[in-house]
Amino acid sequence: MTSSLHPRSNDASADAPRPRILLVDDVPENLVALAALLREEDVEILEARSGPEALEILLDLEVALALVDVQMPEMDGFELAELMRGSSRTRHVPILFVTAGARSEERIFRGYEAGAVDYLLKPIEPVVLQNKVRTFLQLYRQREQLGARLEQLQRISAERQRLVEELQQTLRLNELYLAALSHDLRSPLSAILAGAEILRRRTPDEAVHRAAKRIQSSGESMARMIESLLDLAQARVGGGLRLRPESVHLPELVERVIGEHRLLAPNRLVEVAAEGNLRGMWDPGRLHRLVSNLVGNAIQHGTQHPPIRVELDGAEGERVHLRVRNGGAIATDLLGELFNPFRVSTSRHRGGLGLGLFSVQQIARAHGGDVAVRSSEAEGTCVEVTLRRVVEG
Repeated sequence: MTSSLHPRSNDASADAPRPRILLVDDVPENLVALAALLREEDVEILEARSGPEALEILLDLEVALALVDVQMPEMDGFELAELMRGSSRTRHVPILFVTAGARSEERIFRGYEAGAVDYLLKPIEPVVLQNKVRTFLQLYRQREQLGARLEQLQRISAERQRLVEELQQTLRLNELYLAALSHDLRSPLSAILAGAEILRRRTPDEAVHRAAKRIQSSGESMARMIESLLDLAQARVGGGLRLRPESVHLPELVERVIGEHRLLAPNRLVEVAAEGNLRGMWDPGRLHRLVSNLVGNAIQHGTQHPPIRVELDGAEGERVHLRVRNGGAIATDLLGELFNPFRVSTSRHRGGLGLGLFSVQQIARAHGGDVAVRSSEAEGTCVEVTLRRVVEG
């Protein structure tokens, strides 16, 4: 049999379900007395006159607290408590035993072993009962609030994961589009560069010659950007850069790169220092772009003095080191962002897409090495690239 008490007015939400208290006693008068003592609480009272009847109620309804009489026929309170503890549905329901028997340690220990959390001796003191019930109800409400909060956090986490996956898919599609676009841009750009070269060689007009040279210089800059975009797409989508290694003498490659930059910046002095064995199996095209990016950055962002210095160190057997030094320091807030693609440029570090050092890093890693940057006002800036001497395609 079940009954419910009218709730008293309080701050609880009218929509929130009231917690249920299960009263189990084979004497109807005792159930009436217990329900009367709990009339002031904002709860729903469920009544059962036996252990089996209590179990039937517990199969359908969740309760915050069970007040169980110990001495009942057919199934006493201890047996009911043991059955409740054996079910995952009712395992955590606090059980408050109510007994008219004498208080004995053996009886109390048996009750605790059965799963009781406390005892009430008859005749029941109303204030004691009400205080104990309020304590358990407060714990129940806190547990419910924590459960609701956990469920909310799980929904937020699931939604966040969905958004992350959606964003990753969008980024992948963008990078695939970027790769296709960059690849398609190379053909018309090659035609522009070839036309500028023919025009520069064949025209006797100095003004046209200068214009052709500017077209060629701008086209080469664009070609470097496109190659960097392709590197980005291959690194993100293709799982890494593909290499075509062949025997390379590093000083010759570096001198060729410096010669190209000298045409664009004839007033900048670049020194080269080389020692050790500087021949290896590398991808010459990608290594050319790596060195060009580093020297170009030093020319663009470094100070006029001291001269830019390129150091080549092949003294270590399996590794070759390439260092590019220039005057001037990189702002501290930029150091941690140097290798991020499309990083935001400052007024001092303006130009390009921010892919130069990202491309350098990817090329170095594809060659079994890495890149590091040191920079200070006193020492200037040094970018050091380490390459494994022999790489495979």
